[in-house]
Amino acid sequence: MLDDSNPVPHDPAQPPVRAYRWHEHRSTDTWTWACAVAIAAELRRDLARRGRVRLLLSGGVSPAPVYRALARAPLDWARVDIALVDERWLLPDDPDSNARLVRQHLLRDNAAAARFESLTQSGRGLEEAVAFANAHARQPASAVVLGMGEDGHTASLFPGMSALDRALASKQPYVAIDATGSPGARQWTKRITLTPAGLAYAQSRLLLIQGAAKRATFEQAVASGDVRRWPVLIGLDGDVGLDVHWCP
Repeated sequence: MLDDSNPVPHDPAQPPVRAYRWHEHRSTDTWTWACAVAIAAELRRDLARRGRVRLLLSGGVSPAPVYRALARAPLDWARVDIALVDERWLLPDDPDSNARLVRQHLLRDNAAAARFESLTQSGRGLEEAVAFANAHARQPASAVVLGMGEDGHTASLFPGMSALDRALASKQPYVAIDATGSPGARQWTKRITLTPAGLAYAQSRLLLIQGAAKRATFEQAVASGDVRRWPVLIGLDGDVGLDVHWCP
């Protein structure tokens, strides 16, 4: 594993963007286990000093093997609360929901003892769902696992969507958004998403990406510094820093 943990220095000629830590891995297998170990280390550190800890997870295809590896970590999972970074407005058992992905790939093996909080529930309206999420979001998360699309979106913050400015400026940890007109949202335009205010509670942040295209996207985002064009840059806000794990 190639692991460069030194912060990337800022180029004075570019817009100001906080440093991040770049971790480069040779293969998908190495990346999978390194990401799982990094997440488990954050949980283990917090479990040693707190009664309960919180983990926020993203959906998507890429992190699924990481979650399966993480499920095998020897942690006191009964003291771990797992919640989502974002969710499509779908029932939690829908095959296309992030809740379903987490249940299928993480809530197994040792991690079956964890407590999972779905953002959506049958009979719960959108405003009620957002209120539920915000009521539970004040507990600082030990770690937030972010993903990124090739358009530079993270969570359900998509470039060009009409609600982006409102979401970025919100003082609430979660908001409901309508991503109509954003290709990255595909057919699921109605969503609940974490905001920068919600991310501010996190004690560590990890961005898990793969492939040359996403590396180029991230580098372009950092060079630009424009969070409206590249929402993934919310991960660099604040003093926590961002650990980026990448493999070819």
